[in-house]
Amino acid sequence: MTSDKVLSIFKDITRVPRESGHEEKIVAWLQDFAARHSLECRTDAAGNVVMVKPASPGKENVPVIVLQSHSDMVCEKNSGVEHDFAEDPIKWEIENGWMIARDTTLGADCGIGMAAQLAVLTSDLPTGRIEALFTVSEETGLDGAKALKPGFISGKVLINLDSEDEGELFIGCAGGLDTTARFSYRMESLSESGLKFFRVSVGNALGGHSGDDIDKGRANAVQLLARFLYSQIGLGLSLCSIDGGNKRNAIAREAMAIVAVPESSASGFKASFADFASDVRKEYAATDPDVDFACESVSACLYAVEDAVAKALIASLFAAPHGVLAMSPDIKGLVETSTNLASVKMEGEGVIRIGTSQRSSVISAMRAAAAKVEACFRLAGAEVAHESEYPGWKPDTRSAILQECVASYRRLFGKEPVVRAIHAGLECGLFLETYPDLDMISFGPTLRGVHAPGERLDLASLDRFVRLLEDVLVNYK
Repeated sequence: MTSDKVLSIFKDITRVPRESGHEEKIVAWLQDFAARHSLECRTDAAGNVVMVKPASPGKENVPVIVLQSHSDMVCEKNSGVEHDFAEDPIKWEIENGWMIARDTTLGADCGIGMAAQLAVLTSDLPTGRIEALFTVSEETGLDGAKALKPGFISGKVLINLDSEDEGELFIGCAGGLDTTARFSYRMESLSESGLKFFRVSVGNALGGHSGDDIDKGRANAVQLLARFLYSQIGLGLSLCSIDGGNKRNAIAREAMAIVAVPESSASGFKASFADFASDVRKEYAATDPDVDFACESVSACLYAVEDAVAKALIASLFAAPHGVLAMSPDIKGLVETSTNLASVKMEGEGVIRIGTSQRSSVISAMRAAAAKVEACFRLAGAEVAHESEYPGWKPDTRSAILQECVASYRRLFGKEPVVRAIHAGLECGLFLETYPDLDMISFGPTLRGVHAPGERLDLASLDRFVRLLEDVLVNYK
């Protein structure tokens, strides 16, 4: 098995639509792959797929190892980019040792894990029985992992291939919870006379993973937009429309609003926005240097969100907690608790929806963070609901598969791997609810910019990842 083979399979995967929640085509592709290679294959009611590589001669008594990744991907693209994730293949290129998708997500999270599994299944590696598990809808709620039934897999050792830092072995992760606020509103008529209309926007922020990147000091476009709008409420601002962010597990990269201000305040409004943009560029010069800002005149709107609701919405978006809430007292550098202000969307029938997510390795702290978000939006008059809670994965430093992976890494590369937990959510905690005896670890190649356009895969790290995976599978006893 080589990294070239893994990369070749991943290139095939990039041609298959697999947005989270819409995995029908990738599930069918996996089933066809199994048929073409005469692999035992089962699919459950949720769409989870498991394929089997029988034990090699002489390896029949080696414990069964489950290789696991998720078959869906986060689908994000830059504004103005024409790309239909339901039909179009991902456009990628190779540059300076990286595989990059310029204007969309690449889907290496977790497509490269899928490719590694398929490469193992079709290899002649002398291993024990391998079960390759592909779960669905990980990115939108870990639905596949939640739906797993006893007996779908038989292995007691599981290697999750959904990590993003080569040289690091993960033995724990945070749990998560989604919190949604909804504002009900009416549209009020506006008089065109005496008003100026502007489209204000914050864009081109780095964004990124709402867990793994939450401590990197990146700009949240939704909250920055709310910050500016809040500063202008006293000018008689009317909110005609607002839109920002997208996926709950991604830091908001773009946000815009169309507003009306009295003609007498228009020049001051534009000057204030210019000052705001200048200030924010300085604030984020080190962590998000390419954030851009625009304020342009637009055609008149006939209606605006009723004033009381608009003020409450803007104030709560600005006041809502976002970012790191607590660092772990036990593991240096590990975020313990965080919250992500992910999106604001105007929906039909007079509803504005705010999407947020909370993460923590301490379940009570996660629920407290969600309650804090709830309190903020309830004070502003919104209805609030919580959903899609999932557990964390408690580290086990005595794990047998951990010891095997550490020994293998030393043997291959002559140095110690980093062993740690991750603030992002993995499916491992949920697996333990159905399979409590699993011994688990997670590792993968180096990915950067996941959940955002510009996502990229380090090809040198892919080679080391493949070597480690192969060595562990061949030598496990």
